[in-house]
Amino acid sequence: MTTAFRPAPGIPAGRFAPLVPPGVYAPQEDTFLLAEALSREQFAAGAEVLDVGTGSGALAIRAARRGARVTAVDIGRRAVLTARLNALCAGQRIAVHRGDLFGPVLGRSFDLVLCNPPYVPTPPPGAAERRVVSAPPEPGAGTAAGAQSGADRDGDPRRGVGPGGTRRGGEWPADRPRGAGRTFEGGTDGRTVLDAICAGAAGVLRPHGALLLVQSGLCGVEDTLHRLALGGLRGTVCDRRRIPFGPVLRARLPWLRARGLLTVRDEDEELVVIRAERI
Repeated sequence: MTTAFRPAPGIPAGRFAPLVPPGVYAPQEDTFLLAEALSREQFAAGAEVLDVGTGSGALAIRAARRGARVTAVDIGRRAVLTARLNALCAGQRIAVHRGDLFGPVLGRSFDLVLCNPPYVPTPPPGAAERRVVSAPPEPGAGTAAGAQSGADRDGDPRRGVGPGGTRRGGEWPADRPRGAGRTFEGGTDGRTVLDAICAGAAGVLRPHGALLLVQSGLCGVEDTLHRLALGGLRGTVCDRRRIPFGPVLRARLPWLRARGLLTVRDEDEELVVIRAERI
């Protein structure tokens, strides 16, 4: 099994393909859907953009190429180093910080915030369906604040609440997933990190600034819109795409059906991008 850096799969020929070491989430369908939404955003050169859970840095690099001043955050050391290397290879200047949620940027404000958080519903500790497969993680594996990147095992993604919206109270399991699971497992309802993002996003957005957030339809799109509204953001769904189940969801089908999140007829998952503007 190689441990060398590899180019991310699925990148069209002729475009920069970020290097992705084992344990860092490679750009895939949810990344691409969020990138499409980013391409439609209008912002001036020098606009301040924040990429929360940057992983390989693919989205941060895309924003920087449009002239934005980009700050990227990830909880995993490996992801932080990877994003810095990819930015260097792409010839883009990006400030990449290690930290949880909005902690590294407290006191700052941004015109645009990007986020691909871990949102895969996760069985409780000890359940047979809770396993990390050896295949690459499926969409939902973005390393947003509160999750760790791939095989990184350093740090504690649930360290109590901070002014940026991080939760207190240990809602993340005490024996939270290690390794690749930390890039995609979002708690029993998939909302552990989503809810924290909804609560804290307004605090880092300038007036009329926007959040672009990708999630699975399994996690309650209306719930996200409601929670964003409570935080002072007006949200709408701007993109949808259906994709086949990946290996993790296939392994969890009985549990997901028992919880009523899927029916026996469901054969794919809907990815959704939400755009929310600070009112």
